[in-house]
Amino acid sequence: MDRPPPYFPQGSLSPRDEKRYKKFKLIVGIAIALLILLGAGLLVGVYYLVSWLVA
Repeated sequence: MDRPPPYFPQGSLSPRDEKRYKKFKLIVGIAIALLILLGAGLLVGVYYLVSWLVA
């Protein structure tokens, strides 16, 4: 009875791939930057819309 569980995660035993980790961090960073730019653009658009409606 000293065998591993049936679904033992073999992938976690392999060493981490640093290239994959850097690529993941880059993708997450770009996604966050795009979300920030989208939010800023939305705020500017709402500001101009409100100023146009009030004028």
